[in-house]
Order: sequence, then structure tokens, then C-alpha cells
Amino acid sequence: MNKIVGKEYLSEKVVKLEVEAPLIAKSRRAGHFVIVRVGKKGERVPYTIASSNIKKGTITLVIQRVGESSQKVCDLEVGDYITDLVGPLGKATHIDNFGTVVCAAGGVGVAPMLPIIEAMSIAGNKVIAIMAARTKELVILEDQIKKFATEIVIMTDDGSYGDKGLITDGIEKVIKREKVDLCLTIGPAIMMKFVSLLTKKYDIPTIASLNTIMVDGTGMCGACRVTVGGKTKFVCVDGPEFDAHQVDFDEMLMRLNAYN
Repeated sequence: MNKIVGKEYLSEKVVKLEVEAPLIAKSRRAGHFVIVRVGKKGERVPYTIASSNIKKGTITLVIQRVGESSQKVCDLEVGDYITDLVGPLGKATHIDNFGTVVCAAGGVGVAPMLPIIEAMSIAGNKVIAIMAARTKELVILEDQIKKFATEIVIMTDDGSYGDKGLITDGIEKVIKREKVDLCLTIGPAIMMKFVSLLTKKYDIPTIASLNTIMVDGTGMCGACRVTVGGKTKFVCVDGPEFDAHQVDFDEMLMRLNAYN
């Protein structure tokens, strides 16, 4: 069992939890995730590790209330325990000095993008973070992103903060003013699809994190099957990151819609 040592509401439905997990904190890398279970009969749910503190032996998870299982996790208070916590899982992000890297994240996708931005910055890249949300109140982790990103571009659907428009509008403005060597994107599948279509037009290598489709986290349930370059892949064991230009996003969206 893992103790909750910190809790903060980032928005009405988004909670940041700091959890005791010294071994995971020590070994995790950008892109890794954990499996969380609350209660002996609770559902196994994957969450990307937003950050870790090796000295304190803790990891940070950012969770959005979307169903019963996430509700159980979000309802935990400081001093409560997570029944099971397994990780780090998945393949870590490939970090290198690429040059100018655009990190495009939508909604709570900013949380798993944070460690990638940090790692890319430490590797010597110029990191341009493009964050998108429906409205100002849903923009999260801006201060943490500022510590590592060279520049932040914020896009909101209603124009209440930053620039009004879609995340692709922000990306294209950057592409038109300077050379972009790599783009990484995390967020809703439909968002990542259109980011991929845009960067493909400009021939910019793009990595998409498909963690939104994961369920079991071990490859046994098969719910996270995706087609990448004509081959079947399992997001939780083969990813969660793939060449966005090779991902069949239409198939992925159909599978996600099945849960509706």
C-alpha cells in the first residue's frame, strides 16, 4: 500500500496527488506510467507519472474525474492509502538533443508532457510548449512548465486565456516562423490526429503518446490495440509513444467510441 502525502486541486475535476513510492521514484523516466488500484475489488487504472522526488521517495499523479474508478482515486485524502501501485511501466520517451522541439499537449495531457519537457530541456533542446484547453480554468501546470520550456504558447477555445483557437493554430504559427526538428503530442485522440496531419504536411517527425486508450496496462486485455504502420501494436507494452504519422487514428477513435 502507498500513502498519499500531498493533494492539490488543479481545477474542479483535476487532482494532483503526491504518493509515497520510493522505488518507482528512483527508476522512473519520462513517458513511464503506473497502474493504480483502490480497494481490493477496484479496477486497475493506468496513470502517467507527472514527476518524482527521489529525496522524498514520492511520485506525482495528475488525475481527472471521468468515471467511478478515477472518482475513487480523486476522493483519497492525505494520509489515505492506494491499495496497489505498480510501475514504472511502458517504454520511456527517447530523449536526445534534436534541436527545436515542440511539445503540444491538450487538457490533462499537459501532466504527462511535463516530464518530457523537463528531460528535453535538460538534453539541450529549445523546447516550445503549446498548451490547449477549452477555457482558462482548465489550463494546468503552467508554472511548472515555465521552469523548463523556452517558450509557452497557450491556446483556449473561448479565448479566455492566451490566444483563441485550436492547438494546431499555435503549432502552425511556430512552424511558419522557425524550423521545428521534432513534435511530441499528448491529449485527446482527435487532437493528436489533427496535430499529426499538420506536422505531416510540413514533414516534421512527430511522436504521439496514446495513453488515453490504455485499460489493463499489461497487454492482456487487448483494449489498447492500435495499428501503427500497418501492424498491430499494444499501447501499454509497445508504447505508449509511437510515430504519429504511422498511427491509424481513425481506427483508434472508433475503438474509443465503442466505450461510449
